Amino acid sequence: MEAAPPLSETLRRLRTLTQEQGLDQSAVLNPERLAEQTALPESTIRALLHGGAALPADSVNDRVRSRIRTLAQAYISRTGIRMSDLASRVSERLGVSNVWARLVCDGKKMPSVELLHGLVGFFNVEGGEAFFTAPADEALNRALLPMVDKLQCPEEGDPVLALMDRYGVRAADLRMHGSLTREQLERLLEGVLRSVVPTEEGRDQ
Repeated sequence: MEAAPPLSETLRRLRTLTQEQGLDQSAVLNPERLAEQTALPESTIRALLHGGAALPADSVNDRVRSRIRTLAQAYISRTGIRMSDLASRVSERLGVSNVWARLVCDGKKMPSVELLHGLVGFFNVEGGEAFFTAPADEALNRALLPMVDKLQCPEEGDPVLALMDRYGVRAADLRMHGSLTREQLERLLEGVLRSVVPTEEGRDQ
């Protein structure tokens, strides 16, 4: 498996791609959204986006407790339940006591490896246990790499660009098509097809 590039290289590539494609860099590298994705503090994300020189040292235990607490608070905010209810759900799902589940969700106790594995599934996070244990720069890098892939190959998830590429019509700048309405997109596609596909009259001649 190819080793992932360092965060500095990922950020360089992202900034180059966003500039080339005329995208809003602040929207792509949104600290609030990235903090939600990684369960890292927003201040940490901002520091990493600006070089990360002022980041304090931490231990694996610190990372695990902090990220579980962040995920637990986000879960509570999203569902509207109380911490005691969340602890009950974790307790039932993972087979631990309510008291222990509450302490873990509060970030006051370090979970066992088995419990940490169960929390990966409970909170539905990507990357396995490394989501909780990876250093902050690696955690952010993992969240950013899919963005690089998407910007490098936008046609994979973009039917308009895929169609233009299929017919070799790439001179027109369609980067703004994401702001078009459905009706405008349909008219655009109709125009593209009309320009590259022979009409019934043309085929008869």
